[in-house]
Amino acid sequence: MSKNKLSVKAINKNVRSSSRKIALVLDYIRGKKADVALKDLDFTRKKAAKDVSKTVKSAIANAENNFQYDIDNLFIKEAYVGKSLVMKRFRPRAKGRASPIKKPFSRITIVLEEKSEVRDGSKS
Repeated sequence: MSKNKLSVKAINKNVRSSSRKIALVLDYIRGKKADVALKDLDFTRKKAAKDVSKTVKSAIANAENNFQYDIDNLFIKEAYVGKSLVMKRFRPRAKGRASPIKKPFSRITIVLEEKSEVRDGSKS
């Protein structure tokens, strides 16, 4: 298997936020270069951006240390989120009743790939 075909993955398993809120941030960075995505995440005014940034940094470290990829050529090939466990709590209500509160957790997955530079003049 050639070096360009490998992809590098990082998973953040128990993020205390709903998957819908994280998906908004992931849609924003999908397809971008890794360093540009990190800069964009620093200025994003979402709480989930901090957790996504942490996962992207982990994926970059995996690519650099485990596969000796060049950081400048990395881009975010896939970025997706899935549901994880849900904490169930109860809020007291009137007349002795209780209503449920669901506190969801999510699992963020970032897949990086190295974009190979084409030298023959054609761009792809």
